[in-house]
Amino acid sequence: MKHHTINIEDVNIHYVEAGDNYKSYSPRQTIVFLHGFPEYWGTWHAQLDYFSSKYRVIAPDLPGYNLSDKPKEKSFFEVSNLIQFMAKFIQCTAPQEKVILVAHDWGGVIAWPLAAFFPKLVERLVILNAAHPSIFTREMVHNAEQRQKSEYIHELIASNAVKKLSENNYEYLKNKIFMGMREGTLSETQRKTYENVWAQPDAVNGMLQYYRAMPQLAPNEKIVDVGNGHGNGPVVAAEQMKIPNIRISCPTLILWGEQDQAFVKENIDGVEEYVPDVRIRRFPDASHWLQHELPDEVNLEIEKFLVK
Repeated sequence: MKHHTINIEDVNIHYVEAGDNYKSYSPRQTIVFLHGFPEYWGTWHAQLDYFSSKYRVIAPDLPGYNLSDKPKEKSFFEVSNLIQFMAKFIQCTAPQEKVILVAHDWGGVIAWPLAAFFPKLVERLVILNAAHPSIFTREMVHNAEQRQKSEYIHELIASNAVKKLSENNYEYLKNKIFMGMREGTLSETQRKTYENVWAQPDAVNGMLQYYRAMPQLAPNEKIVDVGNGHGNGPVVAAEQMKIPNIRISCPTLILWGEQDQAFVKENIDGVEEYVPDVRIRRFPDASHWLQHELPDEVNLEIEKFLVK
């Protein structure tokens, strides 16, 4: 595994790479892996190990995370800018041909529209527990359970969020965000590594910028703000939310752990309207943290999808 840093628009992005055979006259196709909150490139270690034997694999720390730069401007983290930025990252790191794009959580928030608006960059798309933006907005508008599941975001955009997530050695992140992950999934070494990732200068604030700049968030129906300050956030009444029209033309695989604490199962229903060439594999007993809990099954499903 080789570590690199690349400068994109004056922002340094750290990424790891493996499997590139420089002696070959026909370079291996590239798989780009995009992680989510509150992770880093290492969430994909099982996939990087597995696929590097046949593919060139790349996994960045997203902007704001771990060893990548952490821009101060909230506008940098607006989805429209993140799409453009990560498209340039792909163009710079894999300029020869279309890539296979694999994404989870916030990585998926970026990957869905990136595949839609930059179809020349993406040959195939693999999504792990990241709701399609159109379907997710539909559920936020019409599904009270989804609004309830999303209420934790209000804690992440509050003015005291950095302090709250950092105190007691990142207890909030370890216990509440990783809630639902099967017990024993992360080793003690992995948990310590996550603590080091979060301890990077400004990393917690950088991770939270994604939520502060997210397009739409329903009001918290249970808790009245008593001074934590939600002025950073994108709160809008559910009935006023606009459903985006994000259509994907490339073959797409959705891997979905149904015990997801952040998304209702209905986020898969009707996705064919926006993604005609889609294959869906549900895992009834897995949570949001699918690649951690079932790495072998995830690898097998991705491999079958790529060779078809």
